[in-house]
Amino acid sequence: MQMETNEFEKALKAQQKQIGLWVSLCSPIAAGVVAHAGYDWAVVDMEHTANDYMSVLHQLQVFAASNTTAIVRPEWNDPVVVKRLMDIGVQGLLFPMIGSVEEAKKAVAATRYPPKGMRGVAGVTRANKFGRVTDYVDRVEAETTIILQLESADAIAQAEQIAAVDGVSGIFFGPADIAADIGAAGGALDPAVWELVLPAAEKLIAMGMPVGTLVTDPKFATELLHKGFTFVACGLDTLMLARAADAVLAQVKGEL
Repeated sequence: MQMETNEFEKALKAQQKQIGLWVSLCSPIAAGVVAHAGYDWAVVDMEHTANDYMSVLHQLQVFAASNTTAIVRPEWNDPVVVKRLMDIGVQGLLFPMIGSVEEAKKAVAATRYPPKGMRGVAGVTRANKFGRVTDYVDRVEAETTIILQLESADAIAQAEQIAAVDGVSGIFFGPADIAADIGAAGGALDPAVWELVLPAAEKLIAMGMPVGTLVTDPKFATELLHKGFTFVACGLDTLMLARAADAVLAQVKGEL
């Protein structure tokens, strides 16, 4: 049995626009609701949710039956966490709070077997279909998406150096934390945030590095894709549910 192609990684390398969704509800049923909507990629978030390894595994199983590639954001750049996520078969990882070249190298190394990295070897896991994927060791490196999230002004200043680390698939700007870092917490769409992000993004795009982000304004998401961003998440499942619930209630109350 051969290892499956990571379609999201393939698309990033080809600079094909990828529209994504943030998944925070920690439920395989909720994942099933969005898995077949047609998004190219989805982030199953562990950093700011109640997700654990089993809930992530169940959501990965749901997404595996769809054409949406599930990327997992671990709670931290921790090689032990990464090792376990790799063994349960994640196709990609979005590392939060990367602030230096050293942290970028650590993230990549956590996904690589020695001598290139520090990932421990387990021979029979979900990742290799319990020993049935015969070329897993040879291909896992090429088929694993590694995205580094920059979330501070200092990290943005080092964006080109961080992006140059071997093995990085893409750079993701986290506007919410960037806003907090510059004293504008709660202002992910604050112009000051994007005055920092856009020039850095332009330099990375010129390098050929895929650039992405999350914004909850679909019009702005489209604008960023037109500006050269390769992968943009344009929705958050919890926010979408909250807005829909509020809108239905407001409509009914308004008509009473």
